[in-house]
Amino acid sequence: MNNHISREMKRFNYLISETDATYHEAALRMGLSDSAMQILYVICDYDKGDRCPLQEICKRSGISKQTINSAVRKLEAQGIVVLEQTGAKNKDVCLTEEGIRLAGCTTMNLIEIENNILKSWSKEELKIYLELTERFLIELKDKVKEI
Repeated sequence: MNNHISREMKRFNYLISETDATYHEAALRMGLSDSAMQILYVICDYDKGDRCPLQEICKRSGISKQTINSAVRKLEAQGIVVLEQTGAKNKDVCLTEEGIRLAGCTTMNLIEIENNILKSWSKEELKIYLELTERFLIELKDKVKEI
């Protein structure tokens, strides 16, 4: 099998892998599992920042529903989140007071770091980065549908 991955694609894959590894390191440094960090991150990023539909967490995190459910149960047992029924089949994952405190000293710190990095870029750099990232994603999604 010949390796037909371009040098640019190899670099792109390397950067994604290193970014993922850096987020993993951040979670470890904050005493969180990757899935717990993802759950807290999605909740903090969603609407009011203290609750989020369970389905939305699965969608936004890219983590399997089974893994998310397991991690939510662990966070629930630790008093970090509670599940609240919002419909016949829907539940919200809600931060408790302890969860709000934990997110404030972990996930919100990471979000602040990310925001500060983006603020350090010029408006033009940020615009180009976001436009190209979105373009790559849209084109990739379209091509994956053809597989």
